[in-house]
Amino acid sequence: MSSAPSAPLTPSASSPSGTTRTALRVCPLCEATCGLALTIEGTAVTRACGDRDDVFSHGFICPKGALFGSVDGDPDRLTRPLLRRRGRLTETGWDEAFDAVAAGLRPVIETYGPNAVGVVLGNPNVHTVAGVLYPPLLVNGIGTRSLFTATTLDQMPKHVSSGLLYGDAHAIPVPDLDRTDHLLLLGANPVESNGSLCTAPDFPGRLEALRARGGTLTVIDPRRTSTARLADRHVAIRPGTDALLLAAMVNVLFAEDRVHLRDLAPHVAQVPELGRALVEFTPEAVSDACDVPAGTIRDLARELAQAPTAAVYGRIGSSTVLFGTLASWLVDVLNILTGNLDRPGGVLFPQSATDRPPRPVGPGSGFTLGRWRSRVSGHPEVKGELPFAALSEEIDTPGAGVPGGLGGGPLRALVTSATNPVLSAPDGDRLDRALAGLDFMVSVDPYLNETTRHAHVVLPPPRPSRTPHYDFAFNMLAVRNQARYSRPAVPLDAGAMAETEIHARLVLAATGLHGADPSEVDACVVDSALVQAVADPSGPVHGRDPHALAAELDGEGGAERRLDLMLRLGPYGDGFGARPGGLTLRRLLDAPHGVDLGPLRPRLPQPLATRSGRVELLPPPIAADLTRLALARHDRPGGFVLVGRRHLRSGNSWLHNVPGFGGGSQSCTLHVHPEDARRLGLAEGGRVRVRGSGGEVAAQVEITDSVRPGVVSLPRGWGHDRPGTRLRVAAAMPGVNVNQLLDGSLLDPLSGTAVLNAVPVRLTAICS
Repeated sequence: MSSAPSAPLTPSASSPSGTTRTALRVCPLCEATCGLALTIEGTAVTRACGDRDDVFSHGFICPKGALFGSVDGDPDRLTRPLLRRRGRLTETGWDEAFDAVAAGLRPVIETYGPNAVGVVLGNPNVHTVAGVLYPPLLVNGIGTRSLFTATTLDQMPKHVSSGLLYGDAHAIPVPDLDRTDHLLLLGANPVESNGSLCTAPDFPGRLEALRARGGTLTVIDPRRTSTARLADRHVAIRPGTDALLLAAMVNVLFAEDRVHLRDLAPHVAQVPELGRALVEFTPEAVSDACDVPAGTIRDLARELAQAPTAAVYGRIGSSTVLFGTLASWLVDVLNILTGNLDRPGGVLFPQSATDRPPRPVGPGSGFTLGRWRSRVSGHPEVKGELPFAALSEEIDTPGAGVPGGLGGGPLRALVTSATNPVLSAPDGDRLDRALAGLDFMVSVDPYLNETTRHAHVVLPPPRPSRTPHYDFAFNMLAVRNQARYSRPAVPLDAGAMAETEIHARLVLAATGLHGADPSEVDACVVDSALVQAVADPSGPVHGRDPHALAAELDGEGGAERRLDLMLRLGPYGDGFGARPGGLTLRRLLDAPHGVDLGPLRPRLPQPLATRSGRVELLPPPIAADLTRLALARHDRPGGFVLVGRRHLRSGNSWLHNVPGFGGGSQSCTLHVHPEDARRLGLAEGGRVRVRGSGGEVAAQVEITDSVRPGVVSLPRGWGHDRPGTRLRVAAAMPGVNVNQLLDGSLLDPLSGTAVLNAVPVRLTAICS
C-alpha cells in the first residue's frame, strides 16, 4: 500500500491557526520500520500516511501503520501510574509509584538474593528507544540471572545457530531481497507478517519485483498462505519436519557434487565432516516423515544450487518446533554450501550504524551455551536467558531445585516490561495463578492486561507519538543499510513521564539508588563506554581524553547523548572528528527522511568471532542434536497437528484493543481442511473443542483448503476474557488462547524455545 507524499515539519498551509501540522517518524508497530507522515491536530494524530521520501520505505505503508493514530489515541491506554492499595490498583503519582517499587524490590533482593527477582521482557521492547537501552542495565544492576524474554518464544534458534556458526549470536545474515535470483522461504509468511529477522519495508512488493525480473520464489509451508499464493512452487510440508527436509537437501548437494563454496572456501571449516554427518538423511529416508516426495526434495536442492544467486530464509514456522535450532542452522548451511553467504544476491550480514566498532579480523571468544541452568528443570542458559516456558515453575515450585541449577528458592518478584505472557507463553492458566502468589511485581506497560493486572505497580509509558524512535535492533537485520531517527512528534501530556526516565528511575529503584538523579544512569553508561573506547588501540578515539569526548556529545537528554555516542563510534561514524563527514546525531536530525548508507556488502571475515576465526559448519552441540533428529520418531500422530498463523493487522496480543484491527479475516478462528470438517461433522461457524497437553479451548470453525488435511491453525495472542483488565475492545472479541493448549514441557533443547508449532491436538465437535 502506498500513500500520499509526506509534508515538511511545519504547520499545514490549510490551517492558518497552526493547529494542524505534519511530523515524520518511523512506525514502531512491526519489524518493517516504515517511515510515516503523521497529521497532527492539536495533540491528536488524525492521519498516518507513508513518507514517500523515506530512504528505506519510499512511501510504503501497511494497515498497521495506517492505523497509527488509533493505536496512539486508544482511550484504554493508562496515563498515570497504578499502585495496589488494599488489593486494588488505583492511580497514584510518579514519586509514590517509584517509592513503592524500591520498597517492594530491595527487600526481596537483600533477603533472598538477586536471582529471586525475575526480569521479563516482551517483543514491543525492541520497538522503542528506552526498551532497548535500559533493560540490560536493569538486569546487570540487579545481578539477576533470572531473565526471560520473548526471544525463547520466537527466534532464539537463529541466535544459537548464528552463535555456533559464526561465534556471534547477533551475526544473522539476511536475504538480499532486491538482487537475488532465487528465494526459498521456509515457515515464513512475510506478506502477512511484513517480515521478521529480515527488516524490509514492502516485503510483498519486493517478492513481486523478484518475480518480475525473472526470479523464482519457492515457499515451504504447511499452509497455503498469502505468500505461498505468490510462489512459483509451494511445498506443503508436514509441520515440524523442516530440519529433516533441509538435511536431505544438503545430502543431495554432497551426493551430486553440487557443493560450491566459491569465495567462501578460505573462511569455512568442517565441510567433509558435515557431509559425513548427513549421509543418512537421504530424500528417500525423510520423504514419508515430511510428506514430500523424494523427487521434489532433489528438485529443491538442484534449483538452489543451479540459480545464479539464491537465498534461503526460514522463520517462526521452522523455528518454534522441536528441532528449531537444527532447522535454523541448516538454512545457513544451504546458503554456505551453495556459495551464497556473504554474496550480493545471496544472504549478507547487515551493518547497523550503531553496531560496535568493527573488531580486528581474527579468532574470537566464540559462543557458549549453558553457563548456568534454571533452578527447577535445569534448562541451560542461552544468550543470558532462561526459557520463557519455565517462568511458571520458577515461581510456583518450592525448594532449592536441581543440582547445578540457580538454586536459592523460587522467584519472589518480577519486573515485566511490555509483555503479556499469560496469553503469549504456554499454559497461561498456571502462570496466571503463579503471578498471583508473588511478593511483588512491577510492570512497565501502557495497558492493564491479563498479566499486568497482577502487578503491585504499573508504570505506563507515554503514547508512541510522544516518544523518540531509533531502530537499534531492526537495523541490525535490515536488507539495506540506513539510519533514521525521529524525536517525539507531540510533547508529553501533563503528568506523563518520558519512557526513558521511567526506565532510568526503575534501574535506580531496583539497584538501591532510589532518589538519585535519573540522568546519572545515562552519564554512567557514557563514561564507561568512552573509557573503554579510548583504551581500544584499533578504535578511532584511542588515547584521547574521555571527559573531553563526553563534552562533545550532542542531544536532548541522556538517551540522545548515548545514541550520538554509538553513532560516532560506529562503523559510519565521525569518530569524534577522526572521520570528517561521518554519521552523528546532528546529521540524522538534519535528515528527517533518514540517511541511506548503501546496499548490503560482503563483510567476511570481519563478522566471524569463532575460536578458529572461520565459519564452523559442524559445532559439537549441533552434531549431538543431529543424533536426536536421526533417532526421533517421525510417525504421524493419531489426531491433528496445530500450527499458528499471522494476521496483517495484528501483532500478537498487543494490538487487539484497537478498533480496525479486528473482525473479518482477522478474527480468532480454527482453520480446518474441508475433508477433516466433513469427517468430524464440523460446520462453518460452528464450535469445536481443541485439546492439547496443557488444556483445551472451544474455538469457532473456519473451513478452508489453505491448510492441508490433518493440520489445523489458530492465531496467537488471543484469549482476552479474564477479569480485572481494561481492554474494552479486546474483551468484546476475546478469541481463545491457543497457548493454553501447551503445558510448556516441549522445548527445542539447544535454544530453550517453546514448541508452539507442530503440536499434537485432538478435535471434538461441540453440538449446538
